[in-house]
Amino acid sequence: MRGLFCFMLILGTVLTALVWYVFRDRNVQPGRPPHKDPIMNSGAVPSGTCKGCRDTVTEKVVERYSHSWKKQEDKFRNFRSLLSNRCHGLTKAMVTQANTPLGSKVVYDGEKRKPLQVTPELFSTFAKENPFVNTTWDTCSVVGNGGILANSSCGEKIDSAQFVIRCNLPPLENGYERDVGNKTDLVTANPSILIEKYGGLQERRRPFVESLRSYGDSLMLLPAFSYGPNTPVSLRALYTIQDFDSPLRPVFLNPEYLQSLAHFWQGQGLRTVRLSTGLIVASLALELCTNVHLYGFWPFNEHPHRHQPLTNHYYDDRQSKKTVHAMPAEFDHLLRLHSQGVLRIHLGECAPAAR
Repeated sequence: MRGLFCFMLILGTVLTALVWYVFRDRNVQPGRPPHKDPIMNSGAVPSGTCKGCRDTVTEKVVERYSHSWKKQEDKFRNFRSLLSNRCHGLTKAMVTQANTPLGSKVVYDGEKRKPLQVTPELFSTFAKENPFVNTTWDTCSVVGNGGILANSSCGEKIDSAQFVIRCNLPPLENGYERDVGNKTDLVTANPSILIEKYGGLQERRRPFVESLRSYGDSLMLLPAFSYGPNTPVSLRALYTIQDFDSPLRPVFLNPEYLQSLAHFWQGQGLRTVRLSTGLIVASLALELCTNVHLYGFWPFNEHPHRHQPLTNHYYDDRQSKKTVHAMPAEFDHLLRLHSQGVLRIHLGECAPAAR
């Protein structure tokens, strides 16, 4: 009996190991269905997947986009109302002396355990009044920096909007105007760009000021209170603009608004570490504008129509931090709004703007 027991025990061990080996290679656990990637299910894929997979997914995205677009006023109003009630972008998107009083504490949206006391000096840097109070626009262009804008001839159409929003200090001169235009009413400035391109404004600051000329007197939106290190470099940018008498108007992005916006998109099913700048300003535009048009929002490295390789940006091929932003997943949500007639995404070449 003891020998039979030992034989059965050994046989059972061998069979268990064999089953484990087979299912391990299939990436399937016994009794459970194969794992499905949520990004793949949403119709978007991260970079680095096989070319055939990317072609298949891109075709599905293009098919969703290819249906004729028509503004759906009821769906737009419903989505805008929901967004406004949750996030209050018109009054809370910017830090102002009204919504962030002297003596209060600013809670970093990325470092909630280290609030910052609003001193008289810091308070003096806040906008005295909200630039968006009682102001809305009929048409807005929100311009991402995707490589799809290269050779798009979209500049005229972008500039035809009443309000134009751009992301992260993109180049607008040296031939780019034809594809991206040059009108700017609001431009964001990520502190990482100030550090990498201008040494954090610790030394010579004139090159930074000269690079801002193409943005005229637009608002420059700085995420000064996302993380602690963002604050000093954002303040140096503000002081530099003031010291050199630049017409640009620096304002700070409100971390309270960013937290509300992150919760809103989580409620819509988006899973990401942090929202991208593009999704933040597109969300703001939906509160500010009656008709929102997106350009340069395409997260794949192949053109949707010409099937040629695309650089990551229209001006360079520097890659984004894929562990931080979920660009394909964000695009999937924006494409859903496009399909519902809430906003309009423009892909490929643009026809001349209507006169």
